[in-house]
Amino acid sequence: MKKITLIFILFHFLFSVHAQIIDGLSIGIESNSAWYNDDKKTGAFNDENNNDQDKHLRFNNYIKLDYNFLSKFTVSAQLESYEPFALINYSSNLEGTNLGTYSLSYETTKIKATIGHFYEQFGSGLIYRNWEDRQLGINNALFGGKLSYRLLDFADLTVIYGNHRVGFETSDGDIFGFNSEFDLKSIFKMNNMALSLGFSYVGREEKTDLEAINYKSLTNAYSGRLDFSYGKFYSSAEYVSKSKDAIVLANQVSNQFIKPGSGILFNTGYSKKGFGLDATFRRLENMTFYSERDKSGNIFFENIVNYTPGLTKQHDYLLTNIFVYQAQSSVSFLDPELMKVGEIGGQLDLFYNIKKGTALGGKYGSKIAFNGSYWAGLKGDFDYANQDYKTDAFGFGNKYFSDISLEIRKKWNSKWRSIFYFVNQYYNKKEIEGNFGAKPIITNIGVIESTYKLGNGKSIRIEAQKLWSDSENHDWIGSTLEFNLNSKFSFYINDIYNSGDDSSTQRTHYYNIGGSYTKEATRIGLNYGRQRAGLLCVGGVCRFVPEATGLTASVNMSF
Repeated sequence: MKKITLIFILFHFLFSVHAQIIDGLSIGIESNSAWYNDDKKTGAFNDENNNDQDKHLRFNNYIKLDYNFLSKFTVSAQLESYEPFALINYSSNLEGTNLGTYSLSYETTKIKATIGHFYEQFGSGLIYRNWEDRQLGINNALFGGKLSYRLLDFADLTVIYGNHRVGFETSDGDIFGFNSEFDLKSIFKMNNMALSLGFSYVGREEKTDLEAINYKSLTNAYSGRLDFSYGKFYSSAEYVSKSKDAIVLANQVSNQFIKPGSGILFNTGYSKKGFGLDATFRRLENMTFYSERDKSGNIFFENIVNYTPGLTKQHDYLLTNIFVYQAQSSVSFLDPELMKVGEIGGQLDLFYNIKKGTALGGKYGSKIAFNGSYWAGLKGDFDYANQDYKTDAFGFGNKYFSDISLEIRKKWNSKWRSIFYFVNQYYNKKEIEGNFGAKPIITNIGVIESTYKLGNGKSIRIEAQKLWSDSENHDWIGSTLEFNLNSKFSFYINDIYNSGDDSSTQRTHYYNIGGSYTKEATRIGLNYGRQRAGLLCVGGVCRFVPEATGLTASVNMSF
């Protein structure tokens, strides 16, 4: 309680500092709190990550300070507090109150140098990325040093070295690397065309205590990529190679199962006013990469080096997010009937604006968007007894997931607009989750959404959703009602209900009711309701969250 009091005192101090208007100082404040209560439907409050179940009140507080001085220097610090524990769904390493990140940076037109914690990404992130996502509880900032240099206005060079942040500590494995980007358009003075070339290297050094070692403590990863655009057409390609390293099975580092990894990413598209087409292909083989080997596959993404999100449609509705795809980039030999070493597939996006005044467009026109994705395991020869495999270059194995969606946006008049949304999904629960005996689930989901402006800043939005499934366990219905009083106040209520038989979620209303207040850079939100157990996804990165019931509040401010 004393630490919580200190946090509130610091909040007051920051407001006082803001009142004095210190030039060069910016402050960001985020506070997320929850009171978890026992629920006869979802059960008694239970936090599997912390043994003390009596702490129903939890806080995640963040205060970010950035101060620019002498025109070229910036000092940054982020104070974090997880008292008495972090919200459920967060790592137990996030405990107490301390400085989470801090750094000193120097920047000119040619040079940018950072000492302390920093974030960086090479290419698409397949080889290296560190970032912060507070909603998912991810912060894999590197603690060390970064130096970037702009060479002759056509090349960008970056070197990094450090250790991953893990809670308020750092990882044992060392991460170091080099990235280069070359603007070939400037070099060869191309007109109406953009062409760039990139090369990257990332090394992970982690000592091991194994006596009979069959792999090196140093793991090397290399990446090459090419980006091209001409007029309305664009394309990019990237290849990543990872040296031989131990496979981690059931949190155990194997001294016998040693394999390399690789990744291929290709994207192309065409875009003009009223029309767009985008296609992505990706192949991943043994591309899990962590600064500490035995942390591979941990649900909190701690120690993760690279970024392999699920490349599928990012849905906005409650029922369309029950069965979501996670990238299958790791090797898993759980059983002779369940062996996988990666994924292969892609997605296609298409949008088209129907012109105003046409038979289909009407007075205001219409917008159509289509998305299709397909993901499968890698095809090859798998030897469970000897823990070995050999994959085909572009062979498709067992189907993991598919998603086909069609969205139509229609404006009826100056006050009323609607969205019609249909999704068909195939979800192989056995392959994706390692759930033995589970059959693939096929769903069809329909959504109708309408927004009506009432005038004077008021509006009302209504959603109606229905999920049909070939599984008796899943027969969901959902709805949302949102009322915006003005630009500051908003209120909502939503509910999803599963009438499916023999399901852990059957006959349970997962309802939420709440509202928010927004003024300039300040937002305050309040919500009470039930959280369904399942995958929480942000930007294609997903992790499992447990069932819970309670009151949550959030405050976001910046000045």
